[in-house]
Amino acid sequence: MFKMHRPKMGRGGISSAALLPLRDIVIFPYMVVPLFVGRGKSINALEHTLKMEGLIFLVAQKNPKINDPKVQDLYEVGTLAKIIQLLRLPDGTVKVLVEGQHRAKLKEVLQTDPFFLVRLERLYSESQRTVELEALVRSVKEAFQHYAKLNKKLSQELGQTVAQLEDPDRLADTILSHLTVKLEEKQRLLETVDLVRRLERLYALLQSEIEILEVERRIKARVKKQMEKSQREYYLSEQMRAIQKEMGEKDDFRKEIQELEKRIQEKKLSEEAREKALHELKKLKMMSPMSAEATVVRNYIDWILSLPWGEYTEEKLDMEEAERILEEDHYGLKQPKERILEYLAVQSLVEKMKGPILCFVGPPGVGKTSLGKSIARATGRKFVRLSLGGVRDEAEIRGHRRTYIGALPGKIIQSMKKAGSSNPVFLLDEVDKMSMDFRGDPSAALLEVLDPEQNHAFNDHYLDLDYDLSRVMFITTANTLHSIPPALQDRMEIIRLPGYTEVEKLHIARGFLVPKQLEAHGLKDRRVSFSQGALLTIIREYTKEAGVRNLEREIASICRKLAKRVIQQKDDQPIKVTAKTIPKFLGVPKYRYGKVEEGDRVGLANGLAWTEFGGELLVTEVAVMPGKGKLTVTGKLGDVMQESAHAALSYVRSRSRQLRLEDDFYQKVDIHIHVPEGAIPKDGPSAGITMATAITSALLRIPVRADLAMTGEITLRGRILPIGGLKEKILAAHRGGIKRVIIPAENQKDLKEIPAQILKDVEVIPLDHMDDVLKTALILEDPDALFDQKVPEADLPFGRSEGISAEREPQITH
Repeated sequence: MFKMHRPKMGRGGISSAALLPLRDIVIFPYMVVPLFVGRGKSINALEHTLKMEGLIFLVAQKNPKINDPKVQDLYEVGTLAKIIQLLRLPDGTVKVLVEGQHRAKLKEVLQTDPFFLVRLERLYSESQRTVELEALVRSVKEAFQHYAKLNKKLSQELGQTVAQLEDPDRLADTILSHLTVKLEEKQRLLETVDLVRRLERLYALLQSEIEILEVERRIKARVKKQMEKSQREYYLSEQMRAIQKEMGEKDDFRKEIQELEKRIQEKKLSEEAREKALHELKKLKMMSPMSAEATVVRNYIDWILSLPWGEYTEEKLDMEEAERILEEDHYGLKQPKERILEYLAVQSLVEKMKGPILCFVGPPGVGKTSLGKSIARATGRKFVRLSLGGVRDEAEIRGHRRTYIGALPGKIIQSMKKAGSSNPVFLLDEVDKMSMDFRGDPSAALLEVLDPEQNHAFNDHYLDLDYDLSRVMFITTANTLHSIPPALQDRMEIIRLPGYTEVEKLHIARGFLVPKQLEAHGLKDRRVSFSQGALLTIIREYTKEAGVRNLEREIASICRKLAKRVIQQKDDQPIKVTAKTIPKFLGVPKYRYGKVEEGDRVGLANGLAWTEFGGELLVTEVAVMPGKGKLTVTGKLGDVMQESAHAALSYVRSRSRQLRLEDDFYQKVDIHIHVPEGAIPKDGPSAGITMATAITSALLRIPVRADLAMTGEITLRGRILPIGGLKEKILAAHRGGIKRVIIPAENQKDLKEIPAQILKDVEVIPLDHMDDVLKTALILEDPDALFDQKVPEADLPFGRSEGISAEREPQITH
């Protein structure tokens, strides 16, 4: 309990006492506090005071960092205190319990060694009992009661004690000793002798502290309310981690660091990678094992150590063995097989060779992806495949920077880790199916990967290290080239894989597909066989494709039905699938083979188109109706194809007199050109001669040969320009039962790529002018009579036709 003291008015009572400088604390009268004293002068001052049984003067330092303060480093006003208890500690310091008695002011320094001895003047509180003072006392008490409720650190007993105090001087000093305010503010209040001013200032401080505590309470309440289940779980998991750490997880962390250090020393790394790994390991050693950054660094080092730096598989350089494997796995595909054997031949002669970058382009189902696996088997390399279909983020190729949460290396580096070798066969599947958006263009990121001059130092964003890809054999696959950027095409060696012929499909079915499906359906030992007629029936009447994927699907469907029959009948009789039994297994034929779609019809011509799925027959229909010269083009045709329709009509108009048409025929009729299967988009200039033939047939009412198809771009003067995809188009004509095909004369050189068996069944007619196309395609008693009508040159729309060769010029008479 505090001793009651009645303040006296005025000043007086000059006496001397030892001085004890204090750091970071101000002692008020009536305040009992323990102090730890370690400075020599201070200990001497305490011993002197005990010996004299007097009071000691406690005064705060202006700068607590000064170890040996001078008089000028001390405040003038302090507190005279009584020493209640003194305890010497083993380390030479002293613990002392003191009780503040009353204020005093330093008047004179009597000595400085071995301790400060000073003359003091006692300070008395100056105030009279007034109504204002009583009001202030009540306000301060109420404010303190409110403060004590908000501040959980203060005990309830303290609040009760303060409430019972009647002496304003003691009330102010007791409350001040429990307020958390700055030292300068406490010193100022210690120096304030006027009680009214001191209580006013104390009340203002209490109100300020109450406001701060109320804001803190509101913030805590709001945060607590917002705390969700996931946050509580996170808090609990962090506690669990802390417990595990206390139970010895640090030892595990130390072992893990030692293991990583050992792996870095043993791993064959590039100089840059080793330096980076050791640098990151040094950072990891200084981190807490539970920190998020430690996990990021640990994962980064793991990625560096898991990559095959300079680890190569030994290549097979036996060309005969490689050729045997390639022939065993795939029928046909002469060009890509020859390219791989050439590579092996060069590799045998050169010690180190950069990996080739090949691009297999062809319709679906021709074996592009499986050929990549065969190449890996033939060369003795590891095989890794990365599908690029739908990839639209550049970071998929190059990775994310480590600053992002959950960052990982790109798919290239991930695939190299999966391969476990620095010279695998790396298949980039569907390279034409990539797209781009606001996250970047992945095809641009592939430019570095697929450039032999740059990929020896491929830099992934996550690793931020140069990785050597120069020994990797990159193979890309695509259905079309037009969607691959030109810069990317330039870095690859394009090898086209055309569709299979009927003979090739038959070989593939007998040698590969049937044995594979029999084994997959448990029929290998059940004496099941497919006749050649059965396979031809499936190829001709149930599939219409460039590849063999649907063919395999139909064979698998038959095998499933055979498996069901074997289980139900429980006999071991041999089963032979013939052409007659195919409809029982597969139902009604889906396609007609060897039959023309229509008889010889007016305004109907067979065109040929190339798609990413191979070649297709494209029937073109033309209807002529009375009208005012309107040309309608339908069938979801692209801009280029619509322009070809206009060019075809302009050619017919320019030849109207030779074709015995009225000069203004086009003003009296409406012409409608339609290409069936209207839901499928179509484009390109190669249907020009087909549309011109159909328009001429419709206008002259002369039928077009149904067993003939054609392809070629037309000019206004009737010239026929070369086209692409000739092999696929002729294969499509052969599949559709077409006997004759008209092609541009300039495409005659491409006939070398077409199998001889196809050319035996399909007659190819190379022509260079539209006039000859009409003579060949239209059913005429005398084809030469079609353009017999003589027209003066002056009446021709273009004068002499520049597109007609010297041998043809006599047809245009003057």
